[in-house]
Formats: sequence, structure tokens, C-alpha cells
Amino acid sequence: MGSSKNKFQPQRAHRYYKITGFYSFVVESIKKSMPPVLIVVGLLVIFHFAVMPIPDALELAVAELPNYGVLAFFFLSETLLGLIPPELFIAWAGKTADPALNLFFIALLSYLGGMCSYFIGRWSLKIPAIHNYLEIKMAKQLIMARKWGGILIAVGALLPLPFSIGSLVAGMLRYPFKYWVVIGLLRFLRFALYGAAIFSVV
Repeated sequence: MGSSKNKFQPQRAHRYYKITGFYSFVVESIKKSMPPVLIVVGLLVIFHFAVMPIPDALELAVAELPNYGVLAFFFLSETLLGLIPPELFIAWAGKTADPALNLFFIALLSYLGGMCSYFIGRWSLKIPAIHNYLEIKMAKQLIMARKWGGILIAVGALLPLPFSIGSLVAGMLRYPFKYWVVIGLLRFLRFALYGAAIFSVV
């Protein structure tokens, strides 16, 4: 029989995460990423009601663009906050002549888009106002990012959350890139699982 010490104990884990500041780190990281998200959401709402419903616009873009155009559009989306649901592009891949190949391409482009977002975050540190803000207002966050940032990246890679935003924040908080490269590979697993599910109904 194994010792109870080796068993996962939710209450003890919860207490550990609370004491070490993991929960506050998650909340603060989400709060810091909200302003650019709200700006983009606002622009999308204006477009939706003033120009064309977003679902119709996306379907039109996917229908009218050649394959390389759809892939380029997806890469741009995954680099700039990633607010357009990847599931739309997974469904598009399922309707192409080579579903598996195009699914791989969009998974790769999502991964590379997240990488670009990471470096945009790192580049933004060269802006004095942002650099000083992070160094003074988020000194504690910089320390916590090195400890817990991997969990946020993994969640963004696997779940229906903007992977780009998590990568952008990771870059701004200077989370080690070598760890991002490895954890970000979970993005391929997400697309494989979602692709298997969506391909069965498209």
C-alpha cells in the first residue's frame, strides 16, 4: 500500500497555491491582459453592428480567399490577440482536399503566431513607459511569472482561451523562452484533438 503522503490532497494543494501566491498571480496576469482585449472586442462589436455580422464576415473570408490567404489570415489572427476562434479554421481544414495537412499547417501557424506574440511582448519592454511600469508596478509579477508562467501558457495552449494573449504576457513578464518553446507544443495536441472531433461532423 502506498503512503498517504504520496497521494494528491486537494486541500493541501489549494493551501499551497494560496500561500505561494499562485492564485493572485493568475488573477493579476488576467487583469493586465484585459485592456488590449477590451479594445479589440470593442472594435469587433462596432464592426459586427455597423458593417457586417462577424460570423458572416468570417464565412465570406474563408469562402473567397485561396488556401494560402486563409492560412495567412489565421496566422495574423493568432499573432494579434487570437480572438477569432480557431475552430472555424479547423472546420475549414476539414473541408479541404487535404484535411490532415491543412490541420497541421494551422496548428503550426498558431504555434508560430504565439511565438510572435511572445517576442512582441519582449519587444514592448524597449518602450520606456512599459519597461518602467513592469519594473516598478509588477516587480512581484516578474518573479511569480518564472514560477507559474508555464501553467498559464499550458492552459492557453490547450483550452479555448486566446493562446496569443498568454504568450504576449509571458514575453512581457520575461518568462524564459526555452520553456515557452516546449510548453507551447501542447498547441499541436489541442488542434489534433479538436480536429478529430470537428472532422467527424463537417
